[in-house]
Amino acid sequence: MKRDVGEVILDVRNISVQFGGVKALSDISFDVREHEIRAIIGPNGAGKSSMLNCINGVYQPSEGAITFRGQTFRHMNSRQVAQMGVARTFQNLALFKGMSVLDNIMTGRNLHMRCNLFWQALRFGPAEREEIAQREKVERIIDFLEIQAYRKTPVGRLPYGLQKRVDLGRALAMEPQVLLLDEPMAGMNVEEKQDMCRFILDVNEEFGTTIVLIEHDMGVVMDISDRVVVLDYGRKIGDGAPAEVRANPEVIKAYLGTSH
Repeated sequence: MKRDVGEVILDVRNISVQFGGVKALSDISFDVREHEIRAIIGPNGAGKSSMLNCINGVYQPSEGAITFRGQTFRHMNSRQVAQMGVARTFQNLALFKGMSVLDNIMTGRNLHMRCNLFWQALRFGPAEREEIAQREKVERIIDFLEIQAYRKTPVGRLPYGLQKRVDLGRALAMEPQVLLLDEPMAGMNVEEKQDMCRFILDVNEEFGTTIVLIEHDMGVVMDISDRVVVLDYGRKIGDGAPAEVRANPEVIKAYLGTSH
């Protein structure tokens, strides 16, 4: 699948992460181009989630640096990374189960709120006007994700596939330039996976959002990704277009298990 990809927006250089004596990542380098869908694949324990944790500031690498839009950082926390324009969904849903769909997605607008907590608590004057404007943006996301029927439903009552959609909505509410998706299809049935694939492609095409995703479903990865980086035991063993990666003997041996 060909897209109009731009210049490098995110550059990961020589990243290593160590926990005690164990190296979770060892000298990993790759880049992400604007508007592309970039997949990170590999067996369980390969270091994929650790890599996302470095990009969005949850982990601080022991070596290496990450450059985002020309700004290089070694030590950034998650809030600073979010303010720069990087949002993330999580493999284990980070949703407020007792809150409605609309209120969960509203939490993604916090970075864009200008009124202080005092005015927000009063819901009066400028805070009220700001909340109305933010809710309009959230309602557009709800329409986009086709979850209008559930907007007032507590998230904990929704089927798992719809909860994953709400998690995507919360991340989209941050208006990210780069969206990190940690196993967005995990635990889904075939129909739910097809829906999620469609939404990921639509986010990429309609919003122009650059996407980095971890995914185990190789059919999905090969269908929707522009480029794929392959990790195994914390090392990079492959990087390129889906067809290149699929034909890479080291990748076949480590992960795919077959040359077909």
